[in-house]
Amino acid sequence: MDSLLGNLKTKTGAAIRFATGRLSRLALTTGSIRTQILIFCLAMSAVAVALGGYSILGIRHAGDLVAKTFDESLMSINYARAAGADFASMRVASSQRLLTTDLEIRASLDSQIEKLAKTLSEDLTIAADRSQSARAAQAAAKVQEAADAWMALHRRAIGLSVEENPAVDPRASSTTVGDVDRYSKIVSQQVELLVNYTAGDGFLFRQKALSTIKRDLQLNVAGLTVALFLSALFSWVLARRIIGPVAIASRAARSIAGGDLDATVPKGGTDELGTLLTAMETMRDNIRRMVDQEVSQRRSAQARLSDALETSREGVVLLDADGQIALANSRASEFILLSPQLLQSDRLDAASLAPADGDIDGFASEAQLSDGRWLRVSRSETQEGGVVLVYSDISALKQQKAELHETNLRLDAALTHMSQGLCLYNSEARLQVANRRFCEIFDISPELVIPGMTMEEVLGLSVAAGNHGERTVADLLMERERSMAQHEGNYLQHLSDGRIIAIAQRPTTDDGWLVTCEDVTEQQRAESQIAFMARHDALTKLPNRTLLAERIELAVAQVGRGSGFAVFCLDLDNFKQVNDTLGHPVGDELLCAVADRLNACVREIDTVARLGGDEFAVIQCGVQGGEEAERLARRIVECVGAPYELNGHRVVVGCSVGISMSPGDGTTGEKLLKNADVALYRAKMEGRGTWRFFEPAMDASLQRRRAIELDLREAMAKDEFSLFYQPLYDLHLDRICGFEALLRWHHPKRGLVPPDQFIPIAEEIGLIGPLGEWVLDRACEQAVTWPSEMKLAVNVSAVQFRDPNFIDVVVNALAASKLSPRRIELEITESVFLANSSETLATLHKLKAQGVRIALDDFGTGYSSLSYLRSFPFDKLKIDKSFVRDATATHGSKSIVRAVISLGRSLGMTTIAEGIETVEQLDHMRAEGCNEAQGFLFSHPVPVTEIAAKILELRNGFKPAAVKQAMAG
Repeated sequence: MDSLLGNLKTKTGAAIRFATGRLSRLALTTGSIRTQILIFCLAMSAVAVALGGYSILGIRHAGDLVAKTFDESLMSINYARAAGADFASMRVASSQRLLTTDLEIRASLDSQIEKLAKTLSEDLTIAADRSQSARAAQAAAKVQEAADAWMALHRRAIGLSVEENPAVDPRASSTTVGDVDRYSKIVSQQVELLVNYTAGDGFLFRQKALSTIKRDLQLNVAGLTVALFLSALFSWVLARRIIGPVAIASRAARSIAGGDLDATVPKGGTDELGTLLTAMETMRDNIRRMVDQEVSQRRSAQARLSDALETSREGVVLLDADGQIALANSRASEFILLSPQLLQSDRLDAASLAPADGDIDGFASEAQLSDGRWLRVSRSETQEGGVVLVYSDISALKQQKAELHETNLRLDAALTHMSQGLCLYNSEARLQVANRRFCEIFDISPELVIPGMTMEEVLGLSVAAGNHGERTVADLLMERERSMAQHEGNYLQHLSDGRIIAIAQRPTTDDGWLVTCEDVTEQQRAESQIAFMARHDALTKLPNRTLLAERIELAVAQVGRGSGFAVFCLDLDNFKQVNDTLGHPVGDELLCAVADRLNACVREIDTVARLGGDEFAVIQCGVQGGEEAERLARRIVECVGAPYELNGHRVVVGCSVGISMSPGDGTTGEKLLKNADVALYRAKMEGRGTWRFFEPAMDASLQRRRAIELDLREAMAKDEFSLFYQPLYDLHLDRICGFEALLRWHHPKRGLVPPDQFIPIAEEIGLIGPLGEWVLDRACEQAVTWPSEMKLAVNVSAVQFRDPNFIDVVVNALAASKLSPRRIELEITESVFLANSSETLATLHKLKAQGVRIALDDFGTGYSSLSYLRSFPFDKLKIDKSFVRDATATHGSKSIVRAVISLGRSLGMTTIAEGIETVEQLDHMRAEGCNEAQGFLFSHPVPVTEIAAKILELRNGFKPAAVKQAMAG
């Protein structure tokens, strides 16, 4: 134990020295007191945790010893004694067994002995397991051996019993019973020995446990002593690190507080105290700088004050209590030299100075210098009994007063000659000023208008002049109050001679009011004309769209009274040609003539309006049925369609009419106009110079078209377009020679939308450009993977072809795909020549120069002209499928097909027949000498994934018999 305590003290001393050194180095290296305190707290916490942990382990060890004392020593003793009790019971039961002759009792005693033997064995086993020494375990084993031997002798004695076996020798039986008794003593001795061994082991274990607890107590006392020492050490180190710098900082703070701005502030470390010392040094420097700055500012202020006095326009003189000059600037000296009397502080000598205007107040007066300037002299007393005199040059003020007087005179002249009448009333409603124009407006003699009159008296003069007819002064006052409340001080007054007077009343600052009157008769007429122009067409003087909407709403309101009405939308046919050929003046004259004819067609209760351009509208009121509206529509078409004689020109235009009926076709002006416009659209679609009534199906058709338009705008972004390809078959080589790219739109709801339904819409809304560019890019990208002899045909819209950037689109598509220009054919229709044939031909020649082939599609079906073929060498002519379909008929288009093929052959152009659907058509085209063919007979359009299979199928020739068999099957 002593060696253990010595070892502990040695280790503790080393730990203290190590901790002290580490803490000192750590305190020096850490730059924050907060960090140092945290480190000391952590160190103390670590010591406390170590002591607490060791105490917990000691207490747990003591508890283990106590538990072991009970679980092992005491339990071993108890079970050894229990084994002795079991054997004693076995001996008693054995004696009773040998003495009794009752078989049942014998059997019961035998069973009891067996159970006791088993219990004895279990108790010995537990006693051996709980024993604290090997001798106790050996003693338990010997007890078990003796007990087993006793049981064997007991069984033998039972087997030789005279009662059970009369033939047994009684001497043998007695001998066996004696052996049993002898072994009983041996077993008892062994049991006692076992009990003694276990009791001795328990005593030894108790001594060991007490020794262990004593050692733990000594170690805990030693650890507590070390902890107290470490705590004192940590506190001493912490105080040494904090108290010293705090004292230094306190001395420096006292020096600065005492006004010693040159006090030396020692340099601090990087902790909070060092920061405090640094801040105190900065504060000292700032205070010193502020003091220096304040001194400098005061000196500067004195210098500026001196400069201000010298440069001031005012003269300043300071007189002391004795009346002597203590301070005077140069400006005051100038004034005093001219008039020394200015130094009299109590009063000015009127005899020596020029006459003044008198005192302005108790501390200021005015004086005039000898050079004519005027001064204002202000006087104020100082606390020392002196006087401050301030001389201000008020010559300019005097001049302003004179000018103000002149201005007032001019103002009077302006009031007299102003264009507006003016009356100024005070707070008591008394007239103060009335100019001459007021009297002229109301035809009142100026001599009768006297200041001080009331408003009622002034109005009475106007009534007496006959300006208001039968109205009295009371009526005029009521009109004034009502108009003032409604129009916030502005109202119009109509005089009996037709003039209109605008009257405005405004309050003044002295609770009076100013009334102005102006003759606005001509202005009102001009505004009425402007209002008319805002609601009427400037050219035809017809109601415009705004007034038309109002008239429709009025007619809608009257529908409930039993009378319906009809709305007509009109559009002139061929009006653009009149403007383009005869000029806009003639076009304007034509519009005016049309307006006159429309007015002649309708009744007075009806309305004719111009919507803009060549669009007109008519409201037919009091319509009972569609017959009346149809009669008016027929009359309008016939009347407007009659020839016009305009500036020596005979002009003929048509008219298309759309009609909507109320309330059946709508109950709002917007709806009726929309439906009439839809009917007009249908009338122009079905043939010009006619009329159509609105039908719901028209709107549904238009809505479907608009829906397709909206979906079409999103289709490219959603990647809903794809390309299908139809083979081109060479009739001379009897093999496939290329494909025509065909655009397909896979709508998510409508399915496959035919091109003839969305291509015209794409052209109208301006999407054909990007859509055609996408087709070219995708087709070239896919065609470059085909065999080199396969050519690609792409249709080009007329709208797309007129795009100035079309050539760049083609060149970019070929460059991006690296497709040879000789493999692509652009198919155009004759409609591209209608707009500007010269520009079209220039574009075609540029494409030809790039190596691109050009094909004329649908030749013979449109505006065919042989001049196109003469002006541009097309590479191919496509015979329309309508001619191909009728070529085999008896009275069909055989001659036309033959002529087109011959024309192409003579001009060196390839001819291709499209729409081949039967073998007879194919044979006929081959016989006529047509170069190429395409149609359903060869193949329907296929996606790009089936191109390879289609090339293999048609590369080795076309088998009409197989096709017939397949079609028959």
